[in-house]
Amino acid sequence: DPRFQPDLSSTYQPVKCNIDCSCDNEREQCIYERQYAEMSSSSGVLGEDIVSFGNQSELEPQRAVFGCENMETGDLYSQHADGIMGLGRGDLSIVDQLVDKSVISDSFSLCYGGMDVGGGAMVLGGIATPDDMVFTHSDTARSPYYNIDLKEIHVAGKMLPLNPKVFDGKHGTVLDSGTTYAYLPEQAFGAFKEAIFKELNSLKRIQGPDPNYNDLCFSGAGSDTSQLSNAFPSVEMVFGNGQKILLSPENYLFRHSKVRGSYCLGIFQNGKDPTTLLGGIVVRNTLVTYDREHEKIGFWKTNCSQLWERLHLSPAPPPLPSGTDKDNSTLDISPALAPSESPPAPAPKSSGKIGLITFFMLLNVTYPELKPHMSELALFMAKELDVNSSQVRLMNFTSGENDTLIKWAIFPEEPADYISNATAMDIVSRLSENRVHLPDSFGSYKFFGWNMGPTPPQRTWWRQHYMAVIIAFVITMVIGLLASGAWYIWRRDKSLVSYKPVDSVVAEQELQPLQN
Repeated sequence: DPRFQPDLSSTYQPVKCNIDCSCDNEREQCIYERQYAEMSSSSGVLGEDIVSFGNQSELEPQRAVFGCENMETGDLYSQHADGIMGLGRGDLSIVDQLVDKSVISDSFSLCYGGMDVGGGAMVLGGIATPDDMVFTHSDTARSPYYNIDLKEIHVAGKMLPLNPKVFDGKHGTVLDSGTTYAYLPEQAFGAFKEAIFKELNSLKRIQGPDPNYNDLCFSGAGSDTSQLSNAFPSVEMVFGNGQKILLSPENYLFRHSKVRGSYCLGIFQNGKDPTTLLGGIVVRNTLVTYDREHEKIGFWKTNCSQLWERLHLSPAPPPLPSGTDKDNSTLDISPALAPSESPPAPAPKSSGKIGLITFFMLLNVTYPELKPHMSELALFMAKELDVNSSQVRLMNFTSGENDTLIKWAIFPEEPADYISNATAMDIVSRLSENRVHLPDSFGSYKFFGWNMGPTPPQRTWWRQHYMAVIIAFVITMVIGLLASGAWYIWRRDKSLVSYKPVDSVVAEQELQPLQN
């Protein structure tokens, strides 16, 4: 998104230098700098403005202090998101600011979508928690982080042979929504890895996607994540009060980015640090309630993409008006190019067969500018949708005065006739949730009108049998070459060895001089 420009905001005010902040060299304005565990950083000045929480939120816009970035490094710079949102304990946390204004209770909840589904929700303020939500104590005096009282880990129903104190080192067990993976102390990680390995006899160990890291990856589980529990064991985390939460394979695995149907452990050793750090992977498809007022954290396994219905809360806010831009683009669709908006494609049923996925893409680049880069664009589309480049095809296009409308199609990966349900759901969710990110050279863009065809496209006789024809041609050529070679050798041998009767006269042959 475009960077924030304070000069263009009539309601923006810089936070003036005071004893509670670090100041710039002129001692006029508050500055900040934050560094994170993955070696990324953010720095800039502190400002105050009206912060909106989205037009689907019941929470009215509020004045709040925030960091106006001048510099980012590491993952904060390379990620697709525009910044970072602090939900921890502290005066600058957006949660603390809203609580101080008495616009929310001292609680918030996060629900991260699953491996293939995506989606999710953030709730600022308290909610009526489900009856079967599992709670654990969070000791605010222990550390400024959201810690939990973890005592045991079970793999496939068997408790790891560990002293519970292993999870209580340094900061204890910390739940950090801003960390991607999970990190265990050395002893705990060794026991966890060994227990997982014992349950994976049917899978093959393979190299990880990045040679710079010694990831523990396995192939043979298949691409359907709903079936992962058939290949990988369940894991349980047991708290000090005896309550426990069940972790499915998606809560400790991530997809191998280079080998289809393969997965890697998303739980690592935390170096020599005795802290246990549990990141977002552990709480996929889990509603996590940070009840700061009562110093406890709750966990409830659910489908986060259907959170509102499952919580029986007030119905989800109505969809935005048709003229509202909901995606990451500032592009306006020209009436001449934009077909009527089609409803989102329904999730495919497990018994259905999907032979073709089509969708529209509107770019604010004219076709003459785009034409030399169409092959490159198709490759980027394949990468972002996690399919082979041979599956992505341009069906047609319409060129406007300032933009181009393209119709794409995703075909089954040959020789298959259909696209798997899991792959189809993944493709549609990437399109609908704006998770397709292209280089800036392609300008602004948006996707809409996706549709899944129930039958595969009709292939010509040549497309169905071209491989057999090629193989037959190659075999014929090889046999022909072998036959020709055999005939040539036979003729040569016959001319070299000409037998004469013993009494025949043989002409005397003169010896040739040796060559110097």
